[in-house]
Amino acid sequence: MSLFRKAGAEFVGTAFLVMAVVGSGIAASRLSPHDVGLQLLENSLITGAALVALILTLQPVSAAFNPVVSLVEAALGLIRWSEAGILAVAQVLGGIVGAVVANLMFNLGAVHWATHHRTGGGLWLGEVVATLGLVVVIFGAVHSGRTETIAYAVGGYITAAYWFTSSTSFANPAVTVARMFSDTFAGIAPSSVPMFVLMQLIGGALALGLVRILFPTATVEAS
Repeated sequence: MSLFRKAGAEFVGTAFLVMAVVGSGIAASRLSPHDVGLQLLENSLITGAALVALILTLQPVSAAFNPVVSLVEAALGLIRWSEAGILAVAQVLGGIVGAVVANLMFNLGAVHWATHHRTGGGLWLGEVVATLGLVVVIFGAVHSGRTETIAYAVGGYITAAYWFTSSTSFANPAVTVARMFSDTFAGIAPSSVPMFVLMQLIGGALALGLVRILFPTATVEAS
């Protein structure tokens, strides 16, 4: 599998994922303007469904859509570090394009900087928990040999994590960066992004350790 094809799949997949997150957030706020709980329900269901569809479609090529996942793959020896770096760049660029397209679809400015500040210890802890859980779900399926279940496991987990984490489970540096380009329901102010990304990296590192503990034989074989 060529790196160009993998990067292309990551670019396209992350773009559509962000379109789903941002677009459904805009639609939800317009359709249910006075009910934030209903807006979150709509946003979470559409995001989870989109993840299932995108992973099922692009998994034969590459379907991480998340720099943390790519970095953990490199740490486990599944891909090269240089490859992880290129895929991460493709994911971030794809996410930004997805946010811009979502804005344009709903007649907003192409770049509409978010003003929704998301900060505080509870939210940061939520991002650690959300990312840790996501990575364990993914690599648990990989190392148990049930790769055909990843799409459903990830879609289900993210839908649930929207609700049980205080941060509504961004759990993805590429998506986090992209969401600052849209001042809508799903947006995050640029000043809030660095701490969210840091917490996601911490969650990924903790998940890497947990994966090595829970799946030692599979991890060694994969490396």
